[in-house]
Amino acid sequence: MTTTGIIPAAKALPLADLITPVEGGIGSRVLAKTGGGSITLFAFARGEGLSEHTSPFEALALVLEGTIAITIGGQAVSAGAGSIVRLPATVPHALDASTAARMLLVMLREPKP
Repeated sequence: MTTTGIIPAAKALPLADLITPVEGGIGSRVLAKTGGGSITLFAFARGEGLSEHTSPFEALALVLEGTIAITIGGQAVSAGAGSIVRLPATVPHALDASTAARMLLVMLREPKP
């Protein structure tokens, strides 16, 4: 399930209210997007994740709740609530929620010359 919509300006919004883990699935919501990058909130049911892929952009994964196993270039990282993990551009990575989890993904795009 994907809920789209940039969040409104000048409002304090509880992250927990913006997305809910879906039983047996993944939810996502783009909170902000510009030419310089995007911020997406994910909710993973236990055992759900993102299969190995690459991105042309650097990213930061901020785990808000639960635990997420992240494999980056073959190296396993266990990230719990309050953790931040850098995902280098072009390096294969995958995510698997060890428990129900919520995560912010910050994509950092390089400006075009």
